[in-house]
Amino acid sequence: MMKKRNQSSKLVHSIGISVVLIMTTLILSQCTVAPTATATSTAPAALQSTNNYTDPFAYCAAVGTIDTPGSDYTGPQTPMSIIDGLKQAANLSADMPNTIIESGTFWRCMNGRVWACFVGANLPCSEKADTSQTPTQPMTDFCQANTAADAIPAAVTGRATVYEWRCTDGSPTVVKQLFQPDSQGFISDFWYEINTNANAPNAPALP
Repeated sequence: MMKKRNQSSKLVHSIGISVVLIMTTLILSQCTVAPTATATSTAPAALQSTNNYTDPFAYCAAVGTIDTPGSDYTGPQTPMSIIDGLKQAANLSADMPNTIIESGTFWRCMNGRVWACFVGANLPCSEKADTSQTPTQPMTDFCQANTAADAIPAAVTGRATVYEWRCTDGSPTVVKQLFQPDSQGFISDFWYEINTNANAPNAPALP
């Protein structure tokens, strides 16, 4: 009888040790995982880019070509350097308030240079050139109502078309090409390269 009791005690003791070992393993595994989760949550902050540009000329020199300034450009939406450069390049009136030029100016980067466009009388600065020679439905409707019109208004053709249109026997036809798209597809006649005499600060190229 004593021998059986000793065997039972040993069995209970062994089970107790096993439970303790399992609990210890679980606790240690949780302690190991926790720092990893914390490191992952803070990783994005450490990976944030420090290449922020406030100067449009330095930005374009770095980015090369882009249709709209990206998040790496953190300067004014329309910097004074572009306003002043556009006044000269586009021969804008010296009396025109800067606020008007600022609100109507678009700029972008092409081949590392700054280019700008002022909408003025509804120029399609934000649109790429429409090179299609297929008449739109509004053009067809206009010509059906004006069968021999010498010109189809820009409000009908769309201001981004590169062609002059007219109505011939009630159908829209191309008269001639008026504008040329640049390498990025914008109407080159409305965009001006902006120059500056200031030396742009050295900055690393964007990734």
